[in-house]
Amino acid sequence: MTKPDPLLPEPADPLGETLHMLRLIGTLYCRGEFTAPFAIEIPKLDGVMTFLVVTSGRCWLEVKGSEPRLLEQGSLALIPHGVPHIISSDPNLSAEPLFDLPIEKISDRYECMRHGGGGTLTRTMYGVVRFDDVAAQHLLRLLPQTIHIDSWNDDTGGWLQSTLRFIASEAASLKPGGETVITRLADVVVIQAIRSWLETSPEADQGWLAALRDRQIGRALALIHKTPEQEWSVAALSKEVAMSRSAFSARFTEMVGLSPGRYLTDWRMQVARTRLLDSADPVSLIASELGYQSEASFCRAFKRTFDVSPGGLRRTDGQTDLSSGSG
Repeated sequence: MTKPDPLLPEPADPLGETLHMLRLIGTLYCRGEFTAPFAIEIPKLDGVMTFLVVTSGRCWLEVKGSEPRLLEQGSLALIPHGVPHIISSDPNLSAEPLFDLPIEKISDRYECMRHGGGGTLTRTMYGVVRFDDVAAQHLLRLLPQTIHIDSWNDDTGGWLQSTLRFIASEAASLKPGGETVITRLADVVVIQAIRSWLETSPEADQGWLAALRDRQIGRALALIHKTPEQEWSVAALSKEVAMSRSAFSARFTEMVGLSPGRYLTDWRMQVARTRLLDSADPVSLIASELGYQSEASFCRAFKRTFDVSPGGLRRTDGQTDLSSGSG
C-alpha cells in the first residue's frame, strides 16, 4: 500500500469534487412552448432529479405538499426527489397528465412540447437527470423538496442564462456530439443550483453538506473520495487535517453520521458498484485498486453493503440491459 502523498494539494472545492464523482447522468431534456391556459401534471419519477427553467414568460409550479410558486422569466426550480408537480398558467386549472400530451422527438434525449389554449406564451427548458442511486444517498437525503433561483442577474444568474441558451442552441442544431454537450451543460446547471442553495440557505448548514463545507472535515472527505484505495485510518486522516485523533473522530462522526472507517468502506463500495456496472474489469482488479488485500474480503464487504455479490450485480444488470434493449 502506498503512503498518502504529503504534497497532495488542498482541495479548493470538496463539494464540487464530490458532486462530480456522484455521476450525474442526463436522461432527457424538453423544450416547452406553452400558451395560456395550460396546466401539466408531472407524475412521480423515481430515481431522478428534475429541473425547470423559465426562459420567457412566467408559469406556476406546484409541488405536491407545497403552496404554488410563481416562476418569472429566468427562474430555475430544481426538484431533487422526483416528486409529483404541476406546471401551469393558473394554479386553479385542472391539469392534464404529462404522458397524455403529444411531443416532438428531436433526438433520443431531446424533445419539444407545444401545448395550451393560444394565449400568452411561456417558454421553458425542462430536464430530467439521474444520479447513480447509491453514490447519491448522502446528498439526496439532505436536499430540500425544491431549490429555487429566482432571477438572472450578474451575481447569481448570468451563468444560467448563458448555459441554457447554449443548451437550446446545441439541441436545435443537432451537431455531432451535441447530446454530450447538452448532458455536460445540464450537469453544470444542476450543480450550480445546488451550490447556490448551499451558499444562501441556512438549511444547508447541516449533515454531509455542512461537512463538505467544513475546512477540516471537508478535506478528509475529499481525500477519501479522491483516493479511496488508501488505508485511511483515523490516525492518518486526523494527521492530514491537523486534528487530534479523538477530536477528529468525534467531529467527523457527528457531522457525517458515520465513523470515518464506515464512511470509507461505503464510499469504496459505491466506487466498486460503478466499476462493476460500467466496465468489464475483473473483480480481483477492482478489489486490489480499492485497497483490498484479497478478492474474498472485497466480495464479503460488497455483499454486506448491497445484499448481492459483485458477480450477481453484473448478471442482473446484463439481464436488465437485454430486456430493456428489445425493439
